[in-house]
Amino acid sequence: MTRLKLAILISGRGSNMEALLKAAASDPEFPAEPVLVLSNKPDAHGLKIAEAMGVAAVAIDHRTFGKDREAFEFHVDATLRGSGVEVIALAGFMRVLTPWFVKRWEGRMINIHPSLLPKYKGLDTHQRAIDAGDTEAGCSVHWVSAGVDEGEIIAQASVPILPGDTSDALAARTLPAEHKLYPEALKIACKTITEKLAHG
Repeated sequence: MTRLKLAILISGRGSNMEALLKAAASDPEFPAEPVLVLSNKPDAHGLKIAEAMGVAAVAIDHRTFGKDREAFEFHVDATLRGSGVEVIALAGFMRVLTPWFVKRWEGRMINIHPSLLPKYKGLDTHQRAIDAGDTEAGCSVHWVSAGVDEGEIIAQASVPILPGDTSDALAARTLPAEHKLYPEALKIACKTITEKLAHG
């Protein structure tokens, strides 16, 4: 079985990245092989975790490019291609990607979002779910498209919202669901990509 070469893009602690790396390391049949973890922040804690797990870790500081998002993404793209990357998983990557980058990786890039999409795209998802009086929240893995959190949904998992919940408490309850969902959704995504490659 050929494993697709995976890059994980992060901006912080990388707990979902760690879940993906562990899933790939523990299962010889896992369809993705992590070859690179890339962060837009040199001090991202996840870079140290990736290195400790034997995966190449690179930082490309977006601040050095000022407001030129495409110049930053050009360097990211060149780094990904230099590592032979075939599929990208965004795991807390806190940058809105330009249409140029999304088009270059269309159909090969997925993201995890802490809400039951299409509800609560963007930020502050847990607080917005609580404020709306919802009885459940959760997480979604979706294909990345030009619109923020608008791509086709691959998989979802829900968690209950409890009386008196704070956004922090709900976020903490959602995180284990994210860690379980993301590796499973990545498997589905890899299957889709592999089938597309097989059919040219």
